[in-house]
Amino acid sequence: MSRSSANARVAASKGVSFSKSPVLAVRLPTWRSRVVLFVLFAAFAALAVRALWLQGLSTQFLQKQGEIRYARTIELPATRGKIMDRNGQVLASSIPVKAIWAIPDDVLQAPPEKLRALASLLDMSEADLRKKLDSDRNFVYLKRQVEQDIADKIAKLNIEGIDTRKEYKRFYPQGEVMTHVVGFTNVEDVGQESMELAHQKTLVGVPGSRRVIKDRLGHIVEDIGAKHEPHDGKDLVLSVDSKIQYIAFTQLKGAVEKFKAKAGAAVVLDVHTGEVLALANYPSYDPNDRRNLTGAQLRNRVMTDSFEPGSTLKPVTVALALDKGKVTPHSTIDTGNGRYTILDRTISDTHAHGVISVQQIVEMSSNIGTSKIALSMPAQDMWEMFTKVGFGQQPKWGFPGAVAGRVRPYKSWRPIEQATMSYGNGISVSLIQLARAYMMFARDGDTIPLTFEKTSELPQGQRIIKPETARAMREMLEMVVSGKDGTAKQAQIPGYRVGGKTGTAYKVENGRYAIPRKYVGSFVGIVPLSAPRFIIAVMIDEPTQGGHYGGQVAAPTFAKVAENALRALNVPPDSTVTEIVVPTDTGPEAM
Repeated sequence: MSRSSANARVAASKGVSFSKSPVLAVRLPTWRSRVVLFVLFAAFAALAVRALWLQGLSTQFLQKQGEIRYARTIELPATRGKIMDRNGQVLASSIPVKAIWAIPDDVLQAPPEKLRALASLLDMSEADLRKKLDSDRNFVYLKRQVEQDIADKIAKLNIEGIDTRKEYKRFYPQGEVMTHVVGFTNVEDVGQESMELAHQKTLVGVPGSRRVIKDRLGHIVEDIGAKHEPHDGKDLVLSVDSKIQYIAFTQLKGAVEKFKAKAGAAVVLDVHTGEVLALANYPSYDPNDRRNLTGAQLRNRVMTDSFEPGSTLKPVTVALALDKGKVTPHSTIDTGNGRYTILDRTISDTHAHGVISVQQIVEMSSNIGTSKIALSMPAQDMWEMFTKVGFGQQPKWGFPGAVAGRVRPYKSWRPIEQATMSYGNGISVSLIQLARAYMMFARDGDTIPLTFEKTSELPQGQRIIKPETARAMREMLEMVVSGKDGTAKQAQIPGYRVGGKTGTAYKVENGRYAIPRKYVGSFVGIVPLSAPRFIIAVMIDEPTQGGHYGGQVAAPTFAKVAENALRALNVPPDSTVTEIVVPTDTGPEAM
């Protein structure tokens, strides 16, 4: 045993403290213990302050940050309102479909055979699918508006990270027949054309919302918060009649193909209400499949294309002269040898008519006779007549893209320009503007606004010409169709009296008449003439086979549309003539 251990035992036996041992004595300074104590106290104080800050003062912020990580607001889409024709037939409706979306990182972990099957169901290549999934985002759409049966097959693949979202797809039962009236929506269900665009706010409705908690994979695990129900859009009832629309479209399509024309347009108006019963364009397109849509198919030529109306404008000029007392239907005018020079410019007719009456001027479509009538009146009177019937004025029919046409201020007219405008050159209008101008003839002198929505109230008319003037013009328009020298014999309809006017004009391209010459043939007619019900206007753009005059290409198309429309609505006949023989060559009208 060592001496030190022996001493320790002795010291212990004598009651000496352990700390008094010289070996175990602590020689640390007292201030160090105080520093350690202070540091521990400060740490606990900081933790207390932090806890107070987090649990007391920052509660709202932290809860919000937590919700961002797990809580979601799901939009509950509202069903877009249906669009129907005047008889309740559905023209556009929404059907439920699915949007397929993915969390890229999770989906890429799926076996290759499942990715190939997914790509096949989505109608895309595996390379395109992987390209979509090669994204830094944690959410990507793979395909929108997927049919329910396809979405069910995708769900059966059980690929982690794939989910669906409910949405709606617009369906158009009548396809290309009605598309220029109804229009279409995009993938977000927003109207892009025609009535779908014009009534976007009322059709779309108000979407609802639902607060939920989702897990990392996007699965809903709990509903939280309030649920706001969606409010579906309002249904829209149009003035269009599906039967008449189908008639107009099929006859127009047949005419464009028969005459190998570039395009065609037709519109049918109700004389009593101003309702648009049909609006057809060709070429057209199927709004249910727009993958190969072209600009030519999309153009609504009835509303958005303007052209020189040609001789269809002559009745407007003659009506003004009749109303002002400048002429009567039986007044005579010398049209000479078919050529009429104003300063350094010459106006011509297709034939030398000599001295003819005002009625014959309309029947034979004399440019010279119409020019002389126009030059007997102030230019301001003509300009006011044109603006009263709507030429050069921005239409207020609630139809997107409708053009105003062009009528220059009368103060800049030279005599030659006043003369040419009197027979439809140097002025531009849309087909529907031209059809509406004939309202004053069909309605005994007044005109009414047009509407694309079904109406039960008769609108208030605006007086343009005297009733006797309108009746006199109807007689002249009837002679254009049934008279010996009329230019629209092919517009006749068995059992019905018809009145109307043909028009043929050179086509304008880039501000000049196209060379080589291109033509626009048109016809505007009223039927039945004894109690007018319809105004029908037809325009054939660039016919290249079988003639190019309005009496050759547009008048027979009018007759087919009108005959079928009259029968479809059971309009009683007003003529005892049941069989009509139309000469093969009805003769051209003046340009």
